[in-house]
Amino acid sequence: MAKEDQKLSVVFLPYLAPSHIIPMVDIARLFAGRGVAATIITTTNNALLFRDSVNHDAASGLNISVHTIKLPSAQVGLPEGIENFGQCTSPQLMAKLGYAIVLLQNQIEEFIRDNPPDCIVSDMFFPWTVDLADELQVPRIMLYPSNSFFHCVSHSLRLYAPHEKVQSDSEDFLIPGLLDEIRMARSELQDHFKAKSRYGDLINSIRETEGRSYGIILTSFYDLEPAYSDHFKKVVASKCWNLGPLSLFTNRGNVGQENNSGEEKHSCLSWLDTQKPNSVLYVCFGSMVQFSDAQLTQIALALEASGHPFVWVVRKEGKSEGKQEESWLPEGYEERIGRDSMGLIIKGWAPQLEILDHQAVGGFLNHCGWNSLLESLTAGLPLISWPLFAEHFYNSKLSTQVLKIGVEIGPRVWNPGFEINSPLVGMDELTKAITFLMGGSPEAVKMRQRAEEIGIKAKRAVEEGGRSYCDLKALIEELKAYALQK
Repeated sequence: MAKEDQKLSVVFLPYLAPSHIIPMVDIARLFAGRGVAATIITTTNNALLFRDSVNHDAASGLNISVHTIKLPSAQVGLPEGIENFGQCTSPQLMAKLGYAIVLLQNQIEEFIRDNPPDCIVSDMFFPWTVDLADELQVPRIMLYPSNSFFHCVSHSLRLYAPHEKVQSDSEDFLIPGLLDEIRMARSELQDHFKAKSRYGDLINSIRETEGRSYGIILTSFYDLEPAYSDHFKKVVASKCWNLGPLSLFTNRGNVGQENNSGEEKHSCLSWLDTQKPNSVLYVCFGSMVQFSDAQLTQIALALEASGHPFVWVVRKEGKSEGKQEESWLPEGYEERIGRDSMGLIIKGWAPQLEILDHQAVGGFLNHCGWNSLLESLTAGLPLISWPLFAEHFYNSKLSTQVLKIGVEIGPRVWNPGFEINSPLVGMDELTKAITFLMGGSPEAVKMRQRAEEIGIKAKRAVEEGGRSYCDLKALIEELKAYALQK
């Protein structure tokens, strides 16, 4: 076979967290859908999360496969079955999983050396893959499952250090070098901006590989943040491709969820069919947030007091083994909201994309994780952002200060882990935000209109000729040309 007729072969390496696994798998499926031989490397249990989607793609003739590796659970004292951060219920388990992931390097390198690809697409948290790519003389592309705005803000914080010039953690400061007047407080920043840490060292090694990698994939879309997309190429990496919104691109349905493909319509969608358009607030804080019982009670009281219908998704696991999941609910709560058709509580998995797209849903209360924020924007919904950890506070500033499609609540305190220890957000603050967002004030109406306009732009981005569509096509063509030159 002539070299130009051979399929481009690409290995995809996701980090073991739901918010990193889902976008990487979506990208692998996109590549496979455009004639690339795609191989996803992950652990056995994590492969089950997207098995149905990949099997469906393979059965339809796409060249996509999964290579599973063994997580060294026993070696680090990690219980069998816990293989991603969404399954961790304590900081101790998170630390053990993090160490186990470090120990995967030899297995991954051995497989890739034995099956050399034309390109390695790896998560930001695998900076060592740039050395492996250099050894094999193939391009390494880094996935940042985030947006340009976040990285531009981080760059300005490192360059100008405005947080070091304020007198207290709660004092606001203006971030220089940006295209908007963005204000933050030191309490909202990750710990590595305030003190030297091992995580900070990891971030520095990731930043060092930005320049050594062939390029960077972001999961945003250009028309969401055009000025920051351009700024990113000036201050972070000149080679960058925006491939979002991935949920629209792949129409993934249940990617990232366990074995739901054969189920009938979820009962919550039937319940939503009975509600008025734009009347329901959707509430979900992702797969990793662990609120205290006291905080869950305040959320429950606020939802009931607001008078607006709601769908609330809560984590399936209790905070401790054997704990009753309903112990934090006010007495008679589920009976009251069920009797009045006021609300619905879903424990565990919910079809988030279908819920957000339902005409009855008019707003989204979430933690401002990037995947959730992007899915809200894609659905054209305004939101209440309650940032908690990771890059949530940056995403919240994007939604409230730049896009102006939401309101922010919470104590403005960054949490170092998924177990939330920041001050309680009371019923009154929550109720006020819900009443505003779901109400009909001129300001709320404008937010809704802006969100709907963004939803239209999101859909255009992935259509033929759209910016994300063109970025994907250009990236694959560039990698094919690179492979032919070898």
